Formats: sequence, C-alpha cells, structure tokens
Amino acid sequence: MLDRSVLPPHAVARWASQTPHTVAVEHVDGQRLTYAQLHADATAWAGALRGLGVEAGSHVATLLPPGFLGHRALLALGWLRAVEVPLNTAYVGAMLHHALSLSESSVLLTTGGLLPAVQPLLVELPSLNTIVLVDGDDFAAAVAVAPRDASWRGPDVWDVASLLFTSGTTGPSKAVITPWGLAVQMWSWVPEDTLGPGDGVFNPLPLFHNSGRSGFAYAMDRGARFVIRDKFSATSFWDDVRATDCRAAALVGPMTALLWGAPPAAGDADHPLRSVVLGPMIPEMEAFEKRFGVRVATCYGQTEVGAPIVSGWDHGPWEATGRERTSYPWPEIRLVDEHDEPVPDGEVGELVVRSAEPWALNLGYHRMPAESLRAWRNGWFHTGDTFRRDAEGWYTFFDRRADVLRRRGENISSFEVERGVAEYPAVAECVVVGVPSDLGDDEVLAAVLVDDPEFMPASLISFLDGRMPAFMIPRYVRVLDELPRNGTTGRVRKDELRALVAADRGWDRLGGA
Repeated sequence: MLDRSVLPPHAVARWASQTPHTVAVEHVDGQRLTYAQLHADATAWAGALRGLGVEAGSHVATLLPPGFLGHRALLALGWLRAVEVPLNTAYVGAMLHHALSLSESSVLLTTGGLLPAVQPLLVELPSLNTIVLVDGDDFAAAVAVAPRDASWRGPDVWDVASLLFTSGTTGPSKAVITPWGLAVQMWSWVPEDTLGPGDGVFNPLPLFHNSGRSGFAYAMDRGARFVIRDKFSATSFWDDVRATDCRAAALVGPMTALLWGAPPAAGDADHPLRSVVLGPMIPEMEAFEKRFGVRVATCYGQTEVGAPIVSGWDHGPWEATGRERTSYPWPEIRLVDEHDEPVPDGEVGELVVRSAEPWALNLGYHRMPAESLRAWRNGWFHTGDTFRRDAEGWYTFFDRRADVLRRRGENISSFEVERGVAEYPAVAECVVVGVPSDLGDDEVLAAVLVDDPEFMPASLISFLDGRMPAFMIPRYVRVLDELPRNGTTGRVRKDELRALVAADRGWDRLGGA
C-alpha cells in the first residue's frame, strides 16, 4: 500500500517541520511561499472552511485563478478529507452548470473576479448553498481567527481526493472519482534523479488538470520547489527557467513543438534546466535534447488511470509513449479488440488497464453508473485510446477511439462543441472533427448544415464567444449541403467527413478564407 506520508498535505507538513524555510511554491513573478508558510496557510484555510460547515465527504468546487489560491485550497480540503471539484476557469454557461450540478457541489470557493460566471446559474443549482470568496475580507477574517487543529488526521490513500472532469468525448463530461492514490501516481513514475530537495520544477499546468495536481504532489513529496506561471509562454520559457533556477520542467501537447520552432540561438543550452518530462514527443526529439542540453522522459497518461505507460531517460523512438510501467502501482495493461480479446504485437488495439494495488485507479464516474460499468467491463478499465506495441515493448499511440480533440494542451469534446454550435439559430445540424494543426495537435472544424442562405460564419463565432471556452471555439467552419452518413443508422461517418474536409476546410476565422 502507498504510504500516506507522500500525499500532499502530509508531505508539506513533513517538510514544514524539517526544512521550514525552503521554498515550496514560487511564481515566475517573484512571489514565494515556504513550506512553513504554505502549511500554515493550508491549516488556517482548513479551520476557516470547517467553521463554514465543510467536513469529510463534502463536495467543494473550486473555481480559482492561477496562483497560490489553488494550492492552499487543495491542501486545506485534503486536511478536512473533503472532495474537491476543481473547475476549468474557462467554463461558462451550460458547461459550468453541468459541472456544478453533476458533482453535487454544496460549497464553491472562487474569487470576486470569477463570481459573475456563476451568478446567472445559481437559481438552477439548489444544492450549492455556500459561496466563499477566498479573496474577500470576510474569508480573510475567518482565516485570521481559525484554529490550526494539529489533531486533524488528513487524507488516507483510499479517501476520495477529487472529482476531475473529463473532456466528454461521447456525451456530457464525466466526473472521475479520484482517490488520493491515483492523485499522486500520475507523476510518481518520474525517474528518481529528476528532482531533489530544494530543486525547482517548472510546471505551467493548471490545478484543474491532473498533470498539474499530480506534478504538485510529486514536488511536495520530494521537498522540491514547484514553480508556476499563469499561462505557458514559449517566448518567455527559457527566461522563466533561468530566473527561477529550475532543474526540471513539464511540457504537454504542442509546447515542445513551440520551443523547438523558435529560431536557434547561441545560448540555447545556457540555462539550469537538465530534465524535461513531456508528452507526446516530437520527430526532432533527439535534436531537441542536443540543442537545449536536456534529457527527456515521456509517458502516456489519462485522468482515469494515471500513467501506465512510461519511459526513463532512454525514451526510445520519438513515436513511442514508453513501455509498460514497472513501478507503483505496477499496472497490468493490454491492447484488445472490440471483444476484449488481446491483439498481437504490431496490430492496433484499445488500451485497457487494471492494477492489483488498491486505490491506484479511478473509482468510476460520479452519478454515472452505466458509464462506469461500461468503462470497467470485464475487470479492465477501457481507456478509449488505441495503440500498437512492437516486439521490444514500446507502445505507440494510434488514435482516439472516442471523438476527442486536443488543442493547445486542452482536451475538447466534439459533443460539447456540436451542442454549442447547434444553438445558433441558422444552424440546422453540426458535426465537429479535428484537423491537423501546424503544431502537431488539433484544430477544431465545424461542418454545418444551415437553413439560412445569408448565414455568415463570423456571426456564428461571435455568437459562441462567451458561451463556450475560447479554446473550444472552432477555427474552421465548413458549410455543406449534406453530411456523410451510415446507411443503416443514419449516424454521421466522421471518418468520411474528415476525408471530405481535408482538401477544403472552409472558412478560417484566423484567415477569413
């Protein structure tokens, strides 16, 4: 069983006792909190929240801007053994309502700046009975007088840490029931010599993503310095690394391609960074390592299962995502066909995962029993992602079985975009697919049938602005007379649609074509 001492509240308390003046979290703008300060803040927040009725098992949504507020909340709610529901700050309207409603959140921690996104929804959220403005005077006063209860037990590995929302690939987003064991294992595979006490790790990934949460857990267990930025910037990345003296960094999606695409400079390797944890890799991976003087390790990860496929610094061919993990939680993985029968090496199959170690994988989807049973059928969790495995055990990602897109590090549900576009009065039907971007991820294309001859794509985009997160708004709009369909069921054939739009993506909101 995983030792509870590695869980973030206990880890921060441990280092607050042993090395209280070591910096725990640092922002690139210069703000810092030591382990002693972070622990004191977290326990004070816990006391204040306990006074407001938060207790073990309470569902507490957090809608917080980048910065240290999210780290304080994560630790405080952990001490209380409450269930955090971290929300993407880009959520608005129906998506925000869905998340708050499905999660049965009774308390919301947010700020004055983000409160207006929630206020129009309150009449339809009867279970949300308490809103705490963590940047307000009332909460500051409550924190100032709150008890720091040293007798709090804090979380165990089997306690539920959070409900983390998926991208909603085949329907509305699902809330993954995430025990603390899963909350820490996404990053626990990272090679042992990546970080030591006091070392800085640059992680510009938000706390509403498991990669940001688990990266924070990893750094706190190591007694390291967790360095954050409000939003990733390729142009300032190396200056940020130098200014904060980071030894390691985390990159996802097109971040690697953006760094590689910058014009070469004489000082490309003149920085303290030595280790980069990233995924996926790019074709120029070895040249990237040489140019910037770093070593790279990679993995395949998913909110529901952590990282069952990983590499060391010998990361293998650039197409690979790693090999089967041999460390905690010692997962067992297979590639299977549509009947859950294993496929041989070299053939494409869906990745399924299980583990004999308890509390290391998801516990299902909150309030979605049918979806939970479907995903966990035959005793294996079905990831929905397909891979090939070669004779040497390297796994190469092939495709997403579900229609999820990934743009600029964000997973996007085609279902959610389709639903939003279809609300525009002139759109009769919409189907969304991903088309390749120059950065190696997806751009969003909406293929639409319209019943207004005066339909203007730019008006559709204006309609969507503020109704859905900016990263989900389609770049391309292709108007069609009909959609390719399955002759038996009438369902749209997205494979045929992708082929159809490959040569002509239609109107481009960036270029106006």
